[in-house]
Amino acid sequence: MPGPAPVWLARRGAPDFRWAPGEPLPPLPEVDSVIALWGCTGGTSAELAVNVDLVPQAVAVAEACGAKSILHFSSAAVYGPGVNLDETAPPAPANPYGASKLAMESAIRALPQTGVRHCALRLANVVGADSLAPALAPQAAPVTLDRFADGRGPLRSYIAPGDLARVLAALAALPPDALPALVNVAAPDPVRMEDLAHAAGRPVAWRDAPNSAHQCVTMDASQLEHLFPEMKFHRSAERFIADWRNPESLQ
Repeated sequence: MPGPAPVWLARRGAPDFRWAPGEPLPPLPEVDSVIALWGCTGGTSAELAVNVDLVPQAVAVAEACGAKSILHFSSAAVYGPGVNLDETAPPAPANPYGASKLAMESAIRALPQTGVRHCALRLANVVGADSLAPALAPQAAPVTLDRFADGRGPLRSYIAPGDLARVLAALAALPPDALPALVNVAAPDPVRMEDLAHAAGRPVAWRDAPNSAHQCVTMDASQLEHLFPEMKFHRSAERFIADWRNPESLQ
């Protein structure tokens, strides 16, 4: 990640500091910003409620290390189906996960004003970390996708993992008063899911899309582009896959 080196706080792996929410915090160095890379992505409503419970935990971490801003991971799922959805679009989550992230955003807005700036990142699909990712493995079965009336598959907003790392570093470096309360995090252009499969060298097994399926679910990322006009994003399926497969993209 460009810029100042991150300090990692996690409950597993080999972080700089090992800690799990609910435990006493260890002594932490001073940092400018906390990036809350955590949350529950599936399960019962009770299990998903942890997304709300983690908000005060992020505040506790920020207070312990003197951070002036917190980046909270929300999701495009708060919007529900739609096209070119920007930050002013009314939320209408279509599943419990989206509802839990919307509740998390409400909990953030309800926090007392303490001088710490909060930003909820409405994150698009991340290449290699979404529901399509397991099917992109070389030994996996063909990628099963819905085919719509125009013969094409789903169109979705994505972001490459290397681009996400650069966005996080850039947001963390912003002065707190320049940080928006909400920001969509996605590449400027959506991508066809079959194009991602083909770029990864994977065959596609088509099935007729059910009537309930939505072909196009996309976000407007113009606010992010205006914040960082010099930032260059990957835009094609080929570049997305190349970035995902390149470990150096996260450095």
